[in-house]
Amino acid sequence: MTHPLILTGIDLPLGPSCGSSIWCSDVYACLTGHGYRTVFAHLPGSRTWQHGFTATAELAAQKAPYGPGFIAYADALTDEVRALVHHHRPDLIHAQHLGFGLALAFARAAGGTPMVSVAHGTDVIAATETPQARTVLNEIVDASVRVVVPNEAMAAEVDRLTDGRHTDRLTLVPWGIPLPSAPTALPRAGRRLHLVHAGRLDANKSTITAIEAMALTTGHRLTVIGSGSELDTLTRRATELALDDRVTFEPFLPRHDLFARFADFDAMLFTTRALEAYGLVAVEAQAHGLPVLYSNVPGLKATLGAGGLSFPAGDAAALAVLIDRLAASPAARQALHQAAVANARSHDIAHSATHLAALSRTATKGDR
Repeated sequence: MTHPLILTGIDLPLGPSCGSSIWCSDVYACLTGHGYRTVFAHLPGSRTWQHGFTATAELAAQKAPYGPGFIAYADALTDEVRALVHHHRPDLIHAQHLGFGLALAFARAAGGTPMVSVAHGTDVIAATETPQARTVLNEIVDASVRVVVPNEAMAAEVDRLTDGRHTDRLTLVPWGIPLPSAPTALPRAGRRLHLVHAGRLDANKSTITAIEAMALTTGHRLTVIGSGSELDTLTRRATELALDDRVTFEPFLPRHDLFARFADFDAMLFTTRALEAYGLVAVEAQAHGLPVLYSNVPGLKATLGAGGLSFPAGDAAALAVLIDRLAASPAARQALHQAAVANARSHDIAHSATHLAALSRTATKGDR
């Protein structure tokens, strides 16, 4: 018996460079247990990553952001996707991101192949800020038999951006992570905390909030692990605030190397400024025992539960107060550690795969 084939992908280099790539690798590895095969399309690069896809297909189109060049880029991708569809004859297409060029190419080249699209956050944020991105999002949703959203906040925003025309297509699939057998970061004594911020360093992640909060506390240390467009700005700001001895920067780490570092810290700072699809690295930190101090943007409270403390997005002073409160109470750190681990146990990637497999079965039958 031939297992059904899903064609999917993201127009980024194949590698653990963002949460959506990591989540896709995790969930499609689990989908093999539900009888699905996967071909994952990607741009050149990161060939050594040990991903979970059955097969991959490298694309040749030169990536272009929104603007005049995006149309030609999407056209080039559409030609490549059309060839992939002809060659692989997929039973189903999963279009990752409701706005990336590859998702638009899937929508245009699908032909009679049913398509499920998946919202990841950056795409939805772009559609709120850029008319071209909103137009692309609408075309992708129009072409989809189902639209996967990871939380209710994301569903509401996609519904708003599409003027409520496809509410019936929005389907909540809770996201998850591969859970460790046991937490590795245990509560430690002392009133000086060692904090970590990990992930992509861009404007929306608002790492600068974490750095400015450190200037309003005494004695605590922050390690920023990651890469991105804001790195130079962040390092300059740390120097301006005379924090070079308390804020250190380390390059992006593969996830298992990052997991090994979690035991060095007392809590994670998660400072996203706008909508957050899931907060994958924050849930991973919780699973390893770290409480998370997070900005109260839509979706995060439902994801992180009682295993953390929230503050108004972008408010460095409020974050500093939380840090000092946590440092002053070993009992609170112990309670948050336990709550973080318990919350993460409800985010098993196996559950996400079960939901997505069931959704995919109905989509191939043409059911809304």
